[in-house]
Amino acid sequence: MESVSIEKTLGDTLVQRGFFIATAESCTGGMIANRITNIPGSSKYFLGGMVTYSYQAKMKWLGVKEETLARHGAVSRATVEEMALGLTQTLQDICPPSKLLAIAVSGIAGPDGGTIAKPVGYVWIAWSLNRLLRAKEFQFQGERSSIKNQSADQALHGAFQWLQDFTS
Repeated sequence: MESVSIEKTLGDTLVQRGFFIATAESCTGGMIANRITNIPGSSKYFLGGMVTYSYQAKMKWLGVKEETLARHGAVSRATVEEMALGLTQTLQDICPPSKLLAIAVSGIAGPDGGTIAKPVGYVWIAWSLNRLLRAKEFQFQGERSSIKNQSADQALHGAFQWLQDFTS
């Protein structure tokens, strides 16, 4: 029996329900967008993605507030929520917020950069749909590539779950 990827399942559901998806990525470096676009036909529902690794890119391209970054840091609930809403705002001329599922992710993939409060593997993911938000923190284990993969997996699974909850 062939296994169906979460990317394929998510894509099929987006098409069936007339929704679109876009990504705002930091620690995953475009991995989520890559996985989505590995599915043939993803141009029907994937609008695009931004890799905003620096504070400056998060502020300029996604509208993350300087105060948010100063107070909470890049790896925080507040930052990923602003990233998701900023992406929705950026794309509103081509897709109404009521039809756009935005994913935002920021974390510490390592091997350096961790602290006691935010160790390597600490990741926040947010999802926005119709300007409503969900956000969740994770503590992943392993090497850098494993943390990035786990982050992408959770971002895609969370997107599918919220799309199911939102449209049922």
